[in-house]
Amino acid sequence: MWSGPRNLSTAMMRSFSSRADCFVSDEPFYAAYLKATGLDHPMREAVMASQPQDADEVVRQIMGPVPGGKNVWYQKHMSHHMVEGFPLDWMDEVTNVFLLRSPERVLASYAQKRESVTLADIGFEGQAMLFDRVAQRTGTAPVVVDSDDIRRNPEGTLSALCAAVELSWDPAMLHWPGGAHAQDGVWGPHWYNAVYNSSGFSPPDEIGPLPGWLAEIADEARPFYERMKGFRLGA
Repeated sequence: MWSGPRNLSTAMMRSFSSRADCFVSDEPFYAAYLKATGLDHPMREAVMASQPQDADEVVRQIMGPVPGGKNVWYQKHMSHHMVEGFPLDWMDEVTNVFLLRSPERVLASYAQKRESVTLADIGFEGQAMLFDRVAQRTGTAPVVVDSDDIRRNPEGTLSALCAAVELSWDPAMLHWPGGAHAQDGVWGPHWYNAVYNSSGFSPPDEIGPLPGWLAEIADEARPFYERMKGFRLGA
């Protein structure tokens, strides 16, 4: 599952973790991304210590047997983590799905967690690049799901997603235990407070106008979002 930050990505990881047949992994390239870029993110040292910092090693791990004897491996990936030079050939051997959220909603949420933000931080350009790569190599657009559709109609949208990736529908995906989960990244205490306090999908919330500098970033991101959104389930 490819998304940017603040895209409902952790709630979706929770949803799939509720399936009895599924193991989930949380942003396995995060430490490798921080090492490659030198960026100063919240809890940087803890993140770096918690995961392999070599992208090739990450690929070896995520392409191995599904942990826990499960049949399905849900891997939550951030598109902006795939910096230049990181291997991408492994994507040809998995089912790639793209999770969208409007730039305005992403930025309104992201700005609550970090004082600075750039277009690169929210992943839209990288997500569109990966989308194009999958489409070109498979000859068809990959599956796209919009977080607003999930929040408005969780059962309908998630059951359509399962059908699109040839999984049986499991109503357990609509609910999960609150609090931290064992597969959460160590960065969870900084980023996941809303998910910790949830046990299912909530309806879309209202957001006010963005400050001018964030609105400018939203305008930069919108063409990437709109192009992928045209392929979303139910479009």
